[in-house]
Amino acid sequence: METLFAVLHVVSAVFIVGPMAILPMTAMRAVRAGNAGQVEVLAKSTNLISLLSLLVVFFGFGVMGLADKKYGLSVTTPWILWSIILYVIALALTLFLVVPTMRRAAEALRGGETSKYPAIAAGSGVASLLLVAVVVLMVWKP
Repeated sequence: METLFAVLHVVSAVFIVGPMAILPMTAMRAVRAGNAGQVEVLAKSTNLISLLSLLVVFFGFGVMGLADKKYGLSVTTPWILWSIILYVIALALTLFLVVPTMRRAAEALRGGETSKYPAIAAGSGVASLLLVAVVVLMVWKP
């Protein structure tokens, strides 16, 4: 059962968290091209994928709970705790800064105004770096 949860954790990380980091970058290209419709769709997709990324956490807790007791894994294990903290910050940045800014950018493009490109770039860039740090912690396990 531990192997099943480990596989689900890694697969969901690749196919859900990966797009969570990449979709805003695609939206920035659409903002530069002035494609409001595509930016709006990418904002919805980013929001959905970000919420689905909670599955990765669920499967991760499953792996932790099923792990051999000799490893002494818990939420207070430093690399697990820091991974959770960094993930929560990345999720919050994405849901409360990046997605709303993408929606405002789509509205601005429809109105012929300037876009919110720098805010999308900064927010998604920081969120992506935080997600990279989580991957490093998951692999390194300091």
